[in-house]
Amino acid sequence: YFKDVDAFSNALRDLPSPNIEALNAAKNRQEKLTKPPGSLGRLEELALWLASWQGTPTPLLDRIHCLVFAGNHGVVAQGISAYPAEVTTQMVNNFSSGGAAINQICELFSIGLNVEALELDCPTADFTKEPAMSTDECLAALNVGASAIPGDADLVLLGEMGIGNTTAAATLAMASFGGHAEDWVGKGTGLDELGVRRKVEVVSTAYHLHQNQFETPFDIIRCVGGRELAAIAGAIIKARHLKIPVILDGFISTASVAPLARFNMAVLDHTIIAHTSAEPGHKRLVSLLDKSPLLSLDMRLGEGTGAALATGLLRAAIATHNGMATFEGAGVSNRDA
Repeated sequence: YFKDVDAFSNALRDLPSPNIEALNAAKNRQEKLTKPPGSLGRLEELALWLASWQGTPTPLLDRIHCLVFAGNHGVVAQGISAYPAEVTTQMVNNFSSGGAAINQICELFSIGLNVEALELDCPTADFTKEPAMSTDECLAALNVGASAIPGDADLVLLGEMGIGNTTAAATLAMASFGGHAEDWVGKGTGLDELGVRRKVEVVSTAYHLHQNQFETPFDIIRCVGGRELAAIAGAIIKARHLKIPVILDGFISTASVAPLARFNMAVLDHTIIAHTSAEPGHKRLVSLLDKSPLLSLDMRLGEGTGAALATGLLRAAIATHNGMATFEGAGVSNRDA
């Protein structure tokens, strides 16, 4: 899909817009439903958002796909995780056997789950010493994400798994929007205070090593990202070109697309963020992106779990939007009657 860096840059620049005709038709329907205008709050906004990207005034959620990308990080050698790198592979096996949290939530909400492991036996380079990926490695990871998007999806959820990837996410966020490492770093999988301080040092070191190369989204992702994070970025762009709405999970998924938004904020118009992560940098990041996550449950697991939970709200949004009677159809007097 991205045959070279120019193709990636062009895809990021030439973005399809939402369907305004479908959006207006959906708004017209909302005005006729048996409720006071705006009384369902964000549920109404969600229905309109889905309508605008699906191109129909009565959107559907029959085919929801959750994509979880997994990758390993060389920066783990710097002692920034409470868990060893082999846990990534072990968790991928757990996904495959149906034993993870995301398996249970996807089954509950009838969501298709696909896990893409990206060269787990070949971690990215330690980005405190050199770029995380070469140009070819970064393009390959972006293409894994783009290729994973099902063309017939009504909605795609994006999640991740990768020991060390909160460090990469914090560095991506700092590279995209500045600030200090302390602004972006949290406990991740459960670091103690000393571990968090070490993580801050690692993020700061990586940022200052590569900051002169942060000229494009591709450069940021290549230098301080990871394969699974690049895959999320590639998936976001491919979904946009297919006009498929997307739910991002939490901090790591959001940070994965921060480099894209730094250069073109409109790239995230077809996305919503599922929840405010317990990772402290996430609240800062979503504010900078001018997004309002749907849930706040102190979750920090990843795996797409928050995104899968948020589908319940979207199903409620379209159930009310599509299924409610109009004032005329129900024989109910409207306020203007």
